Amino acid sequence: MFQACSYKNKVDSTYYCQKLRFSCIQSNKVVNFKTTKGDFEVELFGKDNPVTVSNFLENIDNDIYVNQKFYKIINFTQIRFVHGGVNPKNKFYFEGNQNLKKTSLSIPLEIKFKEESKPRYNYQIKNPNEIENLVNTFENGSIAMVKSFNNKSSSTEFFFVTTNIPELDGRYSIFGKIIKGLDVLKKLNKEDYIKAVQIIN
Repeated sequence: MFQACSYKNKVDSTYYCQKLRFSCIQSNKVVNFKTTKGDFEVELFGKDNPVTVSNFLENIDNDIYVNQKFYKIINFTQIRFVHGGVNPKNKFYFEGNQNLKKTSLSIPLEIKFKEESKPRYNYQIKNPNEIENLVNTFENGSIAMVKSFNNKSSSTEFFFVTTNIPELDGRYSIFGKIIKGLDVLKKLNKEDYIKAVQIIN
């Protein structure tokens, strides 16, 4: 049985937003990805993942996803992973781009449980019984941040999936889902790129 009180949140989203120096968003937002294959819209789960969404919106405001390639696409029989964003291994981009005002290349892993009012930070699920209590799980069109360490997410890299993947639930910060234009995601290849990401509301 799930124990909601077994984990103590020592810090909350406000702490991390202040530490990472961006405004904390506490509401869901919709953004539009303009790509070379067409557009698609993503709802960002700011209510459940305020730090991850606030970081992503800051990246959009700073135009760091403009003209960025989908640098890795993994195709399996039943699933597809589409990676995008700015790869920290590209040191030239990080050192030479004036728009990238990141205080850290990583942000805390952020997941939310149904019985808890606040997200958990730097906590990765190890007990499979906890998965059924997650607010967000991997579904067709989900977007999550790439991992940088065991309990950390990249501050710039993200990926989309095209099916349910319970094996990965609770191990990544799932912070949104495509709500329009899912067919565009399935057409993308490594030659395609993001023209821009725009905040709709």
